[in-house]
Amino acid sequence: MRWCVSIGAVLIAGAMAAGGGAGIAAPNSGSQVPDASDNAAAVDIELILAVDVSYSMDMDELAVQREGYAQAIVSKEFLQALKSLPNGKISVTYFEWAASNDQKIIIPWRVIDGPETADAVASEILKTPIRRASRTSISGAINFAMPLFDEDPYHGARRVIDISGDGPNNNGAPVTGAREAALAKGIVINGLPIMVKEPSYSTMDIDNLDFYYEDCVIGGPGSFVVPIKDRDKFKEAIRSKLLLEVAGRTPERRIVPVAEKEPRVSCLIGEKIWQDRWGR
Repeated sequence: MRWCVSIGAVLIAGAMAAGGGAGIAAPNSGSQVPDASDNAAAVDIELILAVDVSYSMDMDELAVQREGYAQAIVSKEFLQALKSLPNGKISVTYFEWAASNDQKIIIPWRVIDGPETADAVASEILKTPIRRASRTSISGAINFAMPLFDEDPYHGARRVIDISGDGPNNNGAPVTGAREAALAKGIVINGLPIMVKEPSYSTMDIDNLDFYYEDCVIGGPGSFVVPIKDRDKFKEAIRSKLLLEVAGRTPERRIVPVAEKEPRVSCLIGEKIWQDRWGR
């Protein structure tokens, strides 16, 4: 079952996941990566943050997006939710994507187990120069993300790809094929469709990008979409999404199940718009 989730509902779920635990978990000592057979190699979730940097995103949006992830990772709510997990830690990698052959890892696999490791990851995200690139290949991002799990020295009960973007797939393989390949590996895909601007022919945006993400991009048990429709709520939405992913649950309130039917928006709409505009 896939879901469209309101920001408020996610914040409620995050608070529930954090429970009544006071304080923040202390980081584990030592930076050496343990052997896979070691208990220390266990994490609660392996999380890939796949972030759109296509030209349809303006520089302000790219900056706010970066800041949103960095602030979410060090937030009190996130760290409390982390503390409530059985192992109290997750592994995370962060990469930026555009065209089908354009992906750049900003943060290789890191473990977050408390405020110190969270601060280190947030600092790495913020210090990397912001870039923009051509085209939008969600399928390329998913295909790039899948083998990254095999490189993670930590092993989690859940594997999640978290995709943010402001437009449909218009480059590379069709997005549904990449999605199905990920689901076949037991990977969950969640989405953060960015809808803060009016759809424009020049940037090839579409109406109802949230429907597109729900029907064509996300998948797997408990998968969800958190749309951003207000620039002022950008950072809040990112924090909400990460809280829900760490909690590993779908809140029971203010959610709308997505029908397992014919997509409400064509999963090839981005390719069609590109073809109509450029003839190739």
